[in-house]
Amino acid sequence: MAWLPRLVVAWLALLAGGVVGYGLGAWLGAPVWGLCLGAVLLLSAWLLVDEWRVQRLMRWLLTASEREAPGRVGLWAEMGYRIERELRARERALTEERERLAQFLSGIEASPNGVLLLDAEDHIAWCSHVAAEHLGLDARRDLLQPITNLVRNPEFVACVKAAVGTEPSSVVVPVHGSSLSVLVRRHGAGQKLVLTQDVTERQRLETMRRDFVANVSHEIRTPLTVLAGFVETMVSLPLSETERHRVLALMQQQTHRMQVLVADLLTLSQLEGSARPAVDKWISLDALVQRALSEARGLSRGRHELLWPAGTQATLAGAESELQSALGNLLSNAVRYTPDGGRIELRWQLHADGSGSLAVVDNGPGIAREHLPRLSERFYRVDGSRSRETGGTGLGLSIVKHVMQRHGGELQIDSEPGRGSTFTLHFPSVRLGLSLPAKPMTLSADTPG
Repeated sequence: MAWLPRLVVAWLALLAGGVVGYGLGAWLGAPVWGLCLGAVLLLSAWLLVDEWRVQRLMRWLLTASEREAPGRVGLWAEMGYRIERELRARERALTEERERLAQFLSGIEASPNGVLLLDAEDHIAWCSHVAAEHLGLDARRDLLQPITNLVRNPEFVACVKAAVGTEPSSVVVPVHGSSLSVLVRRHGAGQKLVLTQDVTERQRLETMRRDFVANVSHEIRTPLTVLAGFVETMVSLPLSETERHRVLALMQQQTHRMQVLVADLLTLSQLEGSARPAVDKWISLDALVQRALSEARGLSRGRHELLWPAGTQATLAGAESELQSALGNLLSNAVRYTPDGGRIELRWQLHADGSGSLAVVDNGPGIAREHLPRLSERFYRVDGSRSRETGGTGLGLSIVKHVMQRHGGELQIDSEPGRGSTFTLHFPSVRLGLSLPAKPMTLSADTPG
């Protein structure tokens, strides 16, 4: 917008006023006074209008109004227009910056790791919700509070205090029932950035891995030691025919034990590394139970009473070998741990939602409640010495759990000392079918032959 310099405008106003005043003064007989008075009056009027424009612009600036800047022509209108344009540009830049900051903070909040920003006095300047959950804080209420007053774990406090210079400080600490990996590093002008990560599951898996390696080593080393001792005996000592047969029988027993262990390990490896079984291959549950019972009778040798639900007419979709292994492991465990003369019963139940459950129930000694959550862990034993006496490897229930997970089901264990145990296989409706309409379930005794 073009405009004349203010000095030129002032002189023009003064000149115009003088001319008008001179004309009026000449008409009245006092041209000089008319000249002076006209110039002063017109210049004053111009100054008053100019001041009014300045005050209008100042009011617009003070109110920070959303409306346009006042005026359309003149210096102050041009100045208002330029100020308005700059303000709008800064507002847009500020809005964009806030949006970027919101996106950045949203990305931090989406991270599974916690982020905590401390000022120079170790007060909380900003805290993500994940960090608040890790450390038991309130992301809003605890702002500007000293972190060392809220989290009193000595190792955590020492880690925060130890962050000096450019070297980060890290430690794994137990906080609120979890194991946290805490990393503290300097950030900005005296600030500290605290990164937290929940490593509870990682530590649990690492412990399980170490226990697994130790257990496998122990389970294989024991029969190897026995075999090595017998081999050394046969090499160094003259044995009678009876002694030789006895030693060979014991060696065969230990060899079989290692073979079973290796077979179970291979089964677990195959279960974990292969795809889920398809749902288009159907297996008769009755045939599956009959084969498993046949193996259980051979292991029992008439020492137990076996009961089963005849004529279920149910079919299962999945891998026949895996399902056979799962049911066989449950029956094998029941036979091994149920005293002679005990009862082992299979129960089938069809639920209203189309799912079904197959339970193996025994009246053995039962299992204490504190052991139930860990029974399906590899090599976990309630009584290690008794498990070795019965020939167990400690992998059977782990195999059962993996088989059920691969078929979309689950293994449920219920037991109480002195009242026996119930191991239930729950199958989802998608894995279950009926070849004929369901009939009422009846239990019939089947004495082992």
